[in-house]
Amino acid sequence: MQHNIFTTMRSLKIMDGCKGTQVFAVNPTGATPTQTNAGVADKVAQSAHSRVNSVRSRSNWSFQAPNPTGNNAVVDSLLPYGLPSSDLIEPQIEPCLKSVDFVETLADVYRRVENCPQFEKCKMYVEQCAILRGLSDPKLFRRSLRSARQHAVDVHTKVVLAAWLRYERREDELVGSSSMTCCGRNVECPKASLVAGYDPESVYDSCGCSGSRSEEADGDVDGEMAEEECSTSKEDEDDADMSFYIGEDEIRCVRYKIASLSTPFRTMLYGGFTETRREKINFTQNGVSPEAMRAVAVYSRTGKLDSFEVRIVLDLLSFSNRFCCDELKSACDAHLASLVCELEDAMVLIDYGLEEMAYLLVAACLQVFLRELPNSVHNPNMMRLFCSSEARQRLAIAGHCSFVLYYFLSQIAMEEDMTSNTTVMLLERLGECATESWEKQLAFHQLGVVMLERQEYKDAQCWFEAAIEAGHVYSMVGVARAKYKRGHKYVAYKQMNSLISEYTPVGWMYQERSLYCIGKEKMMDLNTATQLDPTLTYPYKFRAVSLMEDNQIESAIKEIDKIIGFKVTPDCLELRAWFSIALEDFEGALRDVRALLTLEPNYMMFLGKLHGDHLVDLLHPLVQQWSQADCWMQLYDRWSSVDDIGSLAVVHHMLENDPGKSLLRFRQSLLLLRISDVTDIDRLNCQKSAMHSLRLARNHSTSEHERLVYDGWILYDTGHREEALAKAEESISLQRSFEAFFLKAYALADSNLDSESSTYVIQLLEEALKCPSDGLRKGQIGNSVSLQALNNLGSVYVDSDKLDLAADCYTNALNIKHTRAHQGLARVYNLKNQRKAAYDEMTKLIEKARNNASAYEKRSEYCDRDMAKSDLSMATQLDPLRTYPYRYRAAESEIEKMVHLRVCKLLTWKLSPPVLMDDHKEAEAIEELSKVIAFKPDLQLLHLRAAFHESMNDFVSTVRDCEAALCLDPSHGDTQELYGKARERVNEQQR
Repeated sequence: MQHNIFTTMRSLKIMDGCKGTQVFAVNPTGATPTQTNAGVADKVAQSAHSRVNSVRSRSNWSFQAPNPTGNNAVVDSLLPYGLPSSDLIEPQIEPCLKSVDFVETLADVYRRVENCPQFEKCKMYVEQCAILRGLSDPKLFRRSLRSARQHAVDVHTKVVLAAWLRYERREDELVGSSSMTCCGRNVECPKASLVAGYDPESVYDSCGCSGSRSEEADGDVDGEMAEEECSTSKEDEDDADMSFYIGEDEIRCVRYKIASLSTPFRTMLYGGFTETRREKINFTQNGVSPEAMRAVAVYSRTGKLDSFEVRIVLDLLSFSNRFCCDELKSACDAHLASLVCELEDAMVLIDYGLEEMAYLLVAACLQVFLRELPNSVHNPNMMRLFCSSEARQRLAIAGHCSFVLYYFLSQIAMEEDMTSNTTVMLLERLGECATESWEKQLAFHQLGVVMLERQEYKDAQCWFEAAIEAGHVYSMVGVARAKYKRGHKYVAYKQMNSLISEYTPVGWMYQERSLYCIGKEKMMDLNTATQLDPTLTYPYKFRAVSLMEDNQIESAIKEIDKIIGFKVTPDCLELRAWFSIALEDFEGALRDVRALLTLEPNYMMFLGKLHGDHLVDLLHPLVQQWSQADCWMQLYDRWSSVDDIGSLAVVHHMLENDPGKSLLRFRQSLLLLRISDVTDIDRLNCQKSAMHSLRLARNHSTSEHERLVYDGWILYDTGHREEALAKAEESISLQRSFEAFFLKAYALADSNLDSESSTYVIQLLEEALKCPSDGLRKGQIGNSVSLQALNNLGSVYVDSDKLDLAADCYTNALNIKHTRAHQGLARVYNLKNQRKAAYDEMTKLIEKARNNASAYEKRSEYCDRDMAKSDLSMATQLDPLRTYPYRYRAAESEIEKMVHLRVCKLLTWKLSPPVLMDDHKEAEAIEELSKVIAFKPDLQLLHLRAAFHESMNDFVSTVRDCEAALCLDPSHGDTQELYGKARERVNEQQR
């Protein structure tokens, strides 16, 4: 069974939804909104003024009032800060490493990872993390982060990377979860992280953390050991042959055992000094307490510390440093480190550890601090340990200062508050830790970005210039922006002009230069930027706002719809909401505001001056009111029409009425992450928001079996498939439910299964459909809960060659208006050689679906060549991120003389150009692929382009593309095979 069995669940088009920036600056000239006595409008206006008064008083801006048509009071009250101005909107400078030739960068880092010594691999994988951070798929970053942890050698690096992996899963949001909770694998286990050594093979094994029964058994053993120590100590006191006197206290010791503690003691007791001949030695003036000296005597006899209080062990740690007792110090260090489990413990012990340079103790305390992130970044007592230069030096002396530590801390600080002093100080420490060129590029560039946000333009320019000096070309954008902000617009233009001339142009270069142009030249640069990189949002926003300023508001909405159609971000939704308000389309505005609040709940509108929830309150009285039952009907209608934004908005409305409803939160996560968009490509569209919703669902669960299902989904979506299956099994053992069976089937199907396993998945889905779901199903609305199971059951039947049963599933789904089932039924018709019927099914889907780029793409498989080209052209126009049309056109250039076959079969992973054409056609194919690779470096595209390079005997380019592809997925077998062949040919040519 193919991997795409369940991928029809996982593709809502909410791409990069969590990465949106605030939408725009606003025109600082204008008038105060007017008011009229107009019933509801008067109340809305009064509410708007009361809500924004305190915010407005803090603002130095004045704003241009909108030019509404109709009820001025209503529109004015909803736009208290006016509409956006095209002169003041600008793109955000990305705070990550960005290359002018990203494919070469990927290839280079892959080569260096493969060729570096094994003990250096961890550092290389951290660099790979920094490079992949700028891509939209968080799985790539997490995979590199896990690889870095896998190859970590020292305790410090293990602690930092394990904490970072935990942070990426945001377990801090789970109610009842402790910062020291272990996930069950060595890779994140807090105890395993405190064990030094290189053991990459065992990092994904189950860890040795004890369960409750083991802990009880350990307690019994500890008690026995303590009794044994006391007995041994009493027996050894009879063998004592000397005493230390501290004041009036006598501490009896065994001379040779004290001497074995360190060289100084051995020299004193056996080196011919006065003490060598004395049985009684005065130790009063050495700053050691009687209790500590007794503990030293006991340790010298037993080698154990378990029976001592923490303060005594701390005294022993100080004693060991003073008298060079290395073995005692190591024992104290390890013992104290094992006691650090809570934040309070770490806060007390960290200073002792730093003062005594106790490596493991500091590591244990550091681990607690890092696993408490992001909350601990707001704790001034904790940040004092990291922020200042003196703090960094203290950590360095203790062996706990590294680039990866400050990289982790600074990234979280930037996410929490880009402009805070804490962020600045952590980034400054990051720069001080940077030794490699890429480390300096990253630290200095991010400092420039932060200073630009803080409007400290001179400092920003200096940091960007330092990043350029270290080799980061993209930082030239920051230098140009800083100069522009300081009034040097022409200088900024010349700098970007020089950049475009010197390097192969990419979209962001033209986008940045457009800021420093006017008129037609500006629009030409923006259009070029969109052609080179259609994922850039600023050109769409500028063109839309310009149309709005020309009073072409409907055209403005159509323009911003182009980007929202395939890349939904809060700032674009906000912009469309303002346009809708200006048109008095309050329902459309409310839909967009609710959707953006789903993506970013704390989003501040009007350049951070008004919370999105306040605008919802203002819009709510102006639209039709829905009961919860009405909401279910609306959600069902929007689901049926594949209206993703509308569905998000309805769920947001329902959660307002019932914020603690875990099942609604779960459905919200499905919309953001798992709900099907009619496609066979598995996309992660807005994982951050989806996982947040899923964690809220888990926190609000009212039963154990329900919580286990949510825990299972969280584990599955973070790469823990086996653990997710275990949670599903446990939930089923407590109560048979649709959700638990569905989770189990989904997790099992996420692999290539044999016929027996496929049959088992079918049984699980059938069991799921027999179970009551969640108590929310009522009539036809409730049947929508099982729609996805029907659809996916049909997919399993297809892969098992049970076409009639599959058709029944899809037909049943269509009978209850599951629009997406048209695609499955079309697939069945096609496999039955009924291509016309398949084409007609996809046509129905195109007519019904609001988001239909993928439907055009799929329909192209069921029609002749010219119609297929037309459908794929439309798919690219609607969603330029879809890679299949580019792959088709590239292959089509190569096989023009062939009778049209199912081109999709030629575009599988094992593609090898079947017909050698002239170089011109091959160059066309490569050019087609290069267009999309420039803004979407994709494994399939890189592999296909490498195959075309090989057909042209350009083996150097083949090797480069294979290396870039393997950087994205090092386990891909076909690319590895092609890579090996191409390297052999390159080596032959070099001989």
